[in-house]
Amino acid sequence: MSAFDTIVHLVYLACAVSFVIGLHLMNAPATARRGNRISAAGMAVAILTTAVVLGHGGVVTTGAVVALVIGAVAGGTAGLVAARRVKMTAMPQLVSLFNAVGGGAAALIALGDHTATTQAAVTGALDVAIGALTFTGSLVASGKLAGRIPGRPLVVPFGRLISAGLAAIAVLFSVWFVGDGSNWLLAVVAIAALAAGVLLTLPIGGADMPVVISLLNACTGTAVAMAGFVLESTPLIIAGGLVGAAGAILTKLMADAMNRPISAIIAGGYGTGDAVTVSAGSASAPVREITADDAAIQLAYAGKVVIVPGYGLAAAQAQHEAVALAEALTAHGVEVTYAIHPVAGRMPGHMNVLLAEANAPYDQLRDLEESNPEFARTDVVLVVGANDVTNPAARRPGNPVSGMPILDVDKARSVIVLKRSLGHGYAGIDNELYTDPRTAMLFADAKAGLAALLSGLHAYAG
Repeated sequence: MSAFDTIVHLVYLACAVSFVIGLHLMNAPATARRGNRISAAGMAVAILTTAVVLGHGGVVTTGAVVALVIGAVAGGTAGLVAARRVKMTAMPQLVSLFNAVGGGAAALIALGDHTATTQAAVTGALDVAIGALTFTGSLVASGKLAGRIPGRPLVVPFGRLISAGLAAIAVLFSVWFVGDGSNWLLAVVAIAALAAGVLLTLPIGGADMPVVISLLNACTGTAVAMAGFVLESTPLIIAGGLVGAAGAILTKLMADAMNRPISAIIAGGYGTGDAVTVSAGSASAPVREITADDAAIQLAYAGKVVIVPGYGLAAAQAQHEAVALAEALTAHGVEVTYAIHPVAGRMPGHMNVLLAEANAPYDQLRDLEESNPEFARTDVVLVVGANDVTNPAARRPGNPVSGMPILDVDKARSVIVLKRSLGHGYAGIDNELYTDPRTAMLFADAKAGLAALLSGLHAYAG
């Protein structure tokens, strides 16, 4: 091994270490931004090092250099524009698009590479199958999250049977490709996987998207790792392996947080929670209503307030109003924290991202395990747009949310639920919290309701 090769391997090792450190720092909101920067710096160095290796080896033509430069500039520009222009409420569909781009790029690598060894053929077939499925599956998921495709489960007639047939075709032609090596066989695998990605994602309801995004992220990482084996690229193998493993672990955690097996989520056909009604009451579910002024006074008199954000807050883009209310309460001498359920929103960490974008203090963001012991000593819990993750019915068997870990908001001294209506969540059942004697319902859009609470608080404090 030459001195140049040794230096290249050491640089790649340093890049891999930065990936691991960055991933570790992303475990906590306070260090997540630093972790993201470290990982991005490591990837930038890895890309530059690869460019140097290609130039040193003299294996690229002038046309290839031009194509690489154009691709890098176009991709970098698109990423920069997306990062600056996309709203935080649209982050879930952007993440799905990134998954699609990663999976599609990995599949194209295998399709365009001439596999000369059995190992390269096997990993290439896996790369194409996983990457192509991830590409179309992520596009459908992004469409559901953005509202361009209905969020409800879209069941295709004989869809499961067709998906099973496509899977069999992909396996059969992959084995054939390993033995034969003809690229047209790999193209058949790609077509089957592309169709399977659509058919598998359409029946999944919008409320299952946190798990689906994590699963597709794991698939993207796996496809990238397979591409690394095809190209014999150590950084790609390590980066893809890290993403795949992290996505798989997160998928399991998200499924546990919903108390639903991953197989049931993939099977689809479950509720979405996207339907919106505007009625303020229900004859079968008597509730106690409260005005914004009365709620503001109750919050002002509290010693400890916990805010529980949900998808309703994200849909109304009310994160800034929530943080403004929390800041006003804190200035008034009230202790304020946020209780965040793992599957609140439409992607893992959705609520954390929204609140961080609104500059909520990191030390006020608490997860389910940290929040639940605090509810018993909480004066007022303000639930903003959250539904099933606060339903006490989860503690009883025999209903769709049985066994699901929930935020124990009903153990607080009083609860205020800010919601547009008594509409169901993704589970399709009534929330027993709403009829609890200690619960008061403030029927309003999240943004308007929080603004009214802030105005009432200022009027009272003044």
